[in-house]
Amino acid sequence: MAINRFDLAGRVAIVTGGSKGLGRGMALALAGAGADVVVTSRHQAEGQVVADEIAKLGHRSLALAADTRDRNAVAEMARRAEAAFGKVDILVNNAGVGALKAAQEIDDKDFSRVIETNLKGCLWCAQAVLPGMLARKFGRIINVGSVASVTGFPGLAAYVATKHALLGLTRTMAIEMAPHGITINCLCPGFFETRMTQSVKEDETMNAGILARVPAGRWGQAEDLDTATLFLASPASGFVTGIALCVDGGWTAQ
Repeated sequence: MAINRFDLAGRVAIVTGGSKGLGRGMALALAGAGADVVVTSRHQAEGQVVADEIAKLGHRSLALAADTRDRNAVAEMARRAEAAFGKVDILVNNAGVGALKAAQEIDDKDFSRVIETNLKGCLWCAQAVLPGMLARKFGRIINVGSVASVTGFPGLAAYVATKHALLGLTRTMAIEMAPHGITINCLCPGFFETRMTQSVKEDETMNAGILARVPAGRWGQAEDLDTATLFLASPASGFVTGIALCVDGGWTAQ
């Protein structure tokens, strides 16, 4: 009975930034649990590759090009998803960017770009799907934060600021939406091995420093997020809202 509460058959999910890295892994995990999945990316062709993978699992999928910084594009994304599948039950706000600059060095252009993607984009996406969730009195929104949502990192001023702010937004929206059957949580990965982090992992000094700080002694793999994603997306987490769920090998335990 408990396992059945993780079943996502009949559910429809949107995963932003779902064409690569952790987004791809989460999209495939949701499909593996039975969900139909809309994969969004700024690049249609990249999203289509993942949509095709999902179709091979026997589930419906749709790839959409959408820049989450563009509120009108996000509204159209939600409209097309609902037109194709009738509803959106689950939103994974995964699209994000960074800027390797310290607080005293970052300029307005880079700071605005990170804020617009990592914070505003998540709000625009949530606002686009919430009317349908409110009407059905069910919804799961997973904002993908980071261990940088709860700790500081030198040289990543804009990224850390937006991830902290995203956790604050998550908690506030969770309180607002809880009476309506909608949960909103922040999934906070630690250091995961992806194409984006490849250069860091290949730098011997940086890699050694990271591994020394992770009690588990390794980098995370995409599949390490599967069960956490499914938990927050499923009926099993119906009484869990407003939390920061860190999947980090013990990084934030220290």
